[in-house]
Amino acid sequence: MTLNPYQIIRHPWVTEKTMNRLDEENKIDFVVHMDATKPKIKWAIEDLFETDVQAVNTRITAQGEKIATISFAKAVNAEDIAMRVGIF
Repeated sequence: MTLNPYQIIRHPWVTEKTMNRLDEENKIDFVVHMDATKPKIKWAIEDLFETDVQAVNTRITAQGEKIATISFAKAVNAEDIAMRVGIF
């Protein structure tokens, strides 16, 4: 099954904790497709936002959603990306 970047990345996951992580750690959380792997998620973020991703961590919530925490390189400002996806 081949997924395009818009199918892999569903929408941002915004909570108070993720907003703190955005400010302090340069990370953004996204809800992603359940079948997406870490390399596919990294590719999708880099393709959609034309930026460098340092690391991808995933977890599955109790509600059955897959959340990916994206760590950006130091040269990338995660707040700029957050503004592009409409978090602010």
